Amino acid sequence: MIRVVLADDEDLIRGALAALLELESDISVVAQARDGEAAVRAIAEHGPDIAVLDLEMPRLDGIAAAEAVRRRTAVVIVTRHARPGVLRRALAAGVRGFVPKTTPAARLAAILRDVHQGARYVDSEIAASALTEDACPLTARELEVLRHTRAGGSVLDIAAAVHLAHGTVRNYLSSAMAKLGVTSRHDAARVAWEEGWI
Repeated sequence: MIRVVLADDEDLIRGALAALLELESDISVVAQARDGEAAVRAIAEHGPDIAVLDLEMPRLDGIAAAEAVRRRTAVVIVTRHARPGVLRRALAAGVRGFVPKTTPAARLAAILRDVHQGARYVDSEIAASALTEDACPLTARELEVLRHTRAGGSVLDIAAAVHLAHGTVRNYLSSAMAKLGVTSRHDAARVAWEEGWI
């Protein structure tokens, strides 16, 4: 029996997917979670074979949750925003499967079986896009301050969070804006998110 923890912040989607996976004779959904932190706790408590995590969840997103559990549980990410940059981040976090939410439940069950046997699965369209995508022009620090910008932080909040002077944070934001050809830090954060870099 393949034991699964399922996490998605949308109750209807999570419940429907759990019900469909439970119809498979060799898959059991042992726990469900509404956010990334709850998913990490459920994985620690239940020790599943596989965690199926939504990419965009409150508290911890699917990739951050995957990083937290990668040594004990295989992770499959499901998403409706399958951007190539996100795929690169997911693979770097040790994710074993990356599938769009449009994947039929029977196909997802087959992917879970393959992952349980040690295989990896990446949706072919996402993989093709990742191979043709331009490299990210931003530095790790620029991405870090944009990640905090997207979360709604002020420059002072970001400076405190990343342990830098607020002038240094402004410099990183200005550099990122210039590289992306935008006029505000919020636009820079939006572009970085849309490209899957943050």
